[in-house]
Amino acid sequence: MKHIRLSPILFSMLLAGCMVGPKYQKPPVPVTPAYKEPPPDSFKESDEWKTSHPNAGALRSNWWEIFGDAQLNALEEQLTMSNQDLKMAEARFRQARTMVRYNRAAQFPTISVDPNIQSLRLSPNQPYFPSNVGSGSRGEFTLPFDFSYEVDLWGRIRRTVTSAGEEAQATAADLQTVALSLHAELAVDYFELRSADAQQNLLDETVKAYADMVQLTTDLLNGGAAPESDVVQARTQLDTARVQDTDIGVMRAQYEHAIAILIGKPPADFSVPPAPLNIQPPAIPVGVPSELLERRPDIAASERRVGEANEGIGIARASYFPSLVLGATGGLEGSSIANWFAWPSRFWAVGPSMLQTIFDGGRRRATSEGALANYDATVANYRETTLTAFQQVEDSLAALRILEHEALQQREAVTEAKRGVQIFTNRYQSGVDPYLQVVSAQTIALLNERNEVDILRRRIDASVLLIKGLGGGWDVSKLPQISSMH
Repeated sequence: MKHIRLSPILFSMLLAGCMVGPKYQKPPVPVTPAYKEPPPDSFKESDEWKTSHPNAGALRSNWWEIFGDAQLNALEEQLTMSNQDLKMAEARFRQARTMVRYNRAAQFPTISVDPNIQSLRLSPNQPYFPSNVGSGSRGEFTLPFDFSYEVDLWGRIRRTVTSAGEEAQATAADLQTVALSLHAELAVDYFELRSADAQQNLLDETVKAYADMVQLTTDLLNGGAAPESDVVQARTQLDTARVQDTDIGVMRAQYEHAIAILIGKPPADFSVPPAPLNIQPPAIPVGVPSELLERRPDIAASERRVGEANEGIGIARASYFPSLVLGATGGLEGSSIANWFAWPSRFWAVGPSMLQTIFDGGRRRATSEGALANYDATVANYRETTLTAFQQVEDSLAALRILEHEALQQREAVTEAKRGVQIFTNRYQSGVDPYLQVVSAQTIALLNERNEVDILRRRIDASVLLIKGLGGGWDVSKLPQISSMH
């Protein structure tokens, strides 16, 4: 009788198997060659936009440093170290990474041992037990070793490992999305607080100016040059300004408390010294829309989950094919310790087994259709995430461009309003106009000055949101590789 021998090449092919299911291709998304909204004029004039230095102004990971605020830099670093939401996202990434190792273990054999020592006694009254056979007790000592290895014929195990790796990459991108959102939220809260400080500073000066007007109208009343109604109007104007000045404290306290939570501190242990907002929006390198696909971590996470869903289709299709398991069992078995480890006590069994489902009531078909539906859903989510990213960048560019022109217009309005206050005050002191004209001019001037501070706040916030929309200096090259997740 001839023995059949498998060549090493054929044996390797048997172990490697083949892959069933579709090969992954990144789905196309709608991309335009340029953004609809042009960058603000201040961006175009910056050296960062010179063709000779296209990467001079590229965003870095610590993107908040572009604002040049030491206090903000320190707070952002504290957030990186202490924010609890960031710690949760990092823990989820570590958990996802361990699933790669868990699923990769299926690519190797499983070896187990189950030593067992017991004393047995059979009941003489059990059914079909011969009455003439003794039922005394006996010892049983076993030391079995089991070997089991599933041959990945159809790529189910390999696809499961790849799927776990893609989920880990998506979770890593989720971590970066959370970090980007938290850092941006802290920056917005910080600049909102500084805007409140600027409003407070403005109102403090206004209260002083209005107090001087109360004194002026009082002196004129005492000298018989003004009616008492002028004093009443001046005092009303002063009281109104004081109310507005006091009310700013509520908003400032809330932003300060929000910053404390973001950096992992109770509000009672944290405070920020007052300092008015006095910076201008920095020039931000925007790039082209196609780059956004590589720079946004949420887009990367969505795309990786499309790949994961594609692997799920292959895993579902592999269930239509038989599974092959190579198994072996061996060990020692004796009736006492004396003969447990004797050579005649050895036993073994070895051989392959194959399992093929013949009928399952449509379970595999339902699983396969569900995997296809899940893939379609992830593709739609990937495209929607991309479109949303484009919208966010376009919104921020439009806001910055429009607000830049609005700021110039508002500066002119503030200048004219201050000039109006001075003119009407002089005319009132000369007895030409009633005090109501001064009150009206002061109200208009304060409104314009507060609006100027608010426009600056909105411009800075739009800058932060633009940086967030551009990915904050991140790109897909920073995703962990599946092969490195051991």
